[in-house]
Amino acid sequence: MKNVIGGALSKLDKQSVVTAYRRQAPIYDIVFGVLLHPGRIGTVKLINQTAQGRVLEVGVGTGLSLPRYRKDLRIVGIDISDDMLRLARQRTREKRLGNVEALLNMDAEQLQFDDNSFDTVAAMYVASVVPHPDRLMREMQRVCKPGGDIFIVNHFAEDGGLRGTIERRMAALSHKLGWRPDFKLAPFMAHGTLEILARYREPPLGLFTILHCRNEKPAAVAAEQEAAAD
Repeated sequence: MKNVIGGALSKLDKQSVVTAYRRQAPIYDIVFGVLLHPGRIGTVKLINQTAQGRVLEVGVGTGLSLPRYRKDLRIVGIDISDDMLRLARQRTREKRLGNVEALLNMDAEQLQFDDNSFDTVAAMYVASVVPHPDRLMREMQRVCKPGGDIFIVNHFAEDGGLRGTIERRMAALSHKLGWRPDFKLAPFMAHGTLEILARYREPPLGLFTILHCRNEKPAAVAAEQEAAAD
């Protein structure tokens, strides 16, 4: 199976992702939580500066970001891993996060929300994890209001240099890792109509990028969705 986003060796399926996160859930906060902390903090800080109303966090994981959102924002988190969601719900109870509306087991490629349900959508470290990134892009744009903000945080592969060589060689391990080391930005963005307003390189070593995007839906699509909502 060839994946045009990552490359010929990048193979992922839903079950491999669920299995990977079942293994990682008990140690996620200690290991990956630290590694991904700067991107998570940076993204929530940007959301707190710009967002109003409802925020959807796609791939909420163990809920590390939840206590950092402004208390007047209404947060909905989804994840495909029950093991991760169990920890997120526990965190929500312990921190008494009353602004968290729901934490739901849901496939990011098939979001069970109406069109234009959220003012802001965030996908942190998700794009290179889902089996079909094009569907993720389509769903994020669908549930976000026209003109709303979409924040994408991810590692995006490079073509050349030592880093690019390592990423290509690691691609064969995508199925076991549960993510694509060779995931590239341009093919992913080509699946949507997002306008990139700003991009930020995050530690460690600039390996992760925050994209602040505007949901520029084609006029015909936006009008159709607005009519259906009336």
